[in-house]
Amino acid sequence: MSTTAVAVEILAERSTTTTSVGIIGYIIIGGLAGWIASKFMGTDAQMGIVLNVVVGVIGAFLGGFLLSFAFDTASGGWFFTFLTALLGSVILLFIVKRLRK
Repeated sequence: MSTTAVAVEILAERSTTTTSVGIIGYIIIGGLAGWIASKFMGTDAQMGIVLNVVVGVIGAFLGGFLLSFAFDTASGGWFFTFLTALLGSVILLFIVKRLRK
């Protein structure tokens, strides 16, 4: 197994927010969080619906991983999952903007 696959597996295990809202909820929340994060970071003109969902879902995993050190992210519910996805999406877009410059 490659190191990337192991890292993704560890990230998925650490970010257990999917257990409280399900896959469909994750896609809906990820889309909204990705769209709001792209508005906040000024990248909305470059992103479409699909990329907003992708950024939101990856951001939710990232935010869930980071917040899991301080909170129980698995039992947070819809609102906590949205805030987690929004935080992770903003962090992800910040990193991407810095790497592109």
